[in-house]
Amino acid sequence: MPRMLEVGDDVRAEIGDEEADRLLAGENAPGSYDCTSCRTPGDTEQERTSTVLFIGDETAVLAFAHASCLPSQIVQVSEEQLQGAVRSITGEDGSGPAGVPAPGPGEAAPDQAVLGVTSGLVLIEGELRPALVVEPTGAIARPGSEPGGDNFLQLLVEQGFTPVASLDGVPPVLHGWSVLLAAGQLHAVLQPGPDGGSPVAWWQAHHPLQVTEAWRTAANKLQTVLLFAAPVGSIGRQPREDLLRGALDKAAAHGRLVAAAMPLAGT
Repeated sequence: MPRMLEVGDDVRAEIGDEEADRLLAGENAPGSYDCTSCRTPGDTEQERTSTVLFIGDETAVLAFAHASCLPSQIVQVSEEQLQGAVRSITGEDGSGPAGVPAPGPGEAAPDQAVLGVTSGLVLIEGELRPALVVEPTGAIARPGSEPGGDNFLQLLVEQGFTPVASLDGVPPVLHGWSVLLAAGQLHAVLQPGPDGGSPVAWWQAHHPLQVTEAWRTAANKLQTVLLFAAPVGSIGRQPREDLLRGALDKAAAHGRLVAAAMPLAGT
């Protein structure tokens, strides 16, 4: 029976017309599946379903998602990241929360700083909103600048992030960026690919990052995640969300916070 599948042009180009046609005809597509974004059941015979192709250095994995959760797209990740996604999707990943995440926005060498990422719910405009807080483990300087400088916030502003003076309102959407939540776990923050190509990882976890059920529920409800970023030493690893909010308020008041709103998946 034909499936209600959506196969994007970039996915079709990668897997080939023959394989894409077999999927659409129902030969190689599952009837039921667990959405790779929200992890709730889906049915390709009853509801619109997107094909999402994860591509690593040596491996490619085709996953399925509710079309309302993710559009059909290619997501480029590292081979290690892809293997982690496979383990989490198949239930073989027994790891806990991620440790220190992967290298940062590309301006810093790996031995200089990496980005730490904390998830939490932040109350803004009367609603609890899912947020990620990014803080490097050290200063991030612009390539070629004098040693000892920290250009982290300036570099992010140049990429479209907005300086935040208070948490009274929701920051603007940063178009082309997105947050990848696959198999109910946080995998990456994606940015537009070069020359308008497929999204690439700006940050990705060494291992899928656990988020709370409340965080995932809020993200699926709002289809938007807020990302806050601050220089090293501004936020710290806060054990409770109220302490995290207090640290964010303090960083904003001192002009040390930028933010953006991002959809759960880029287009």
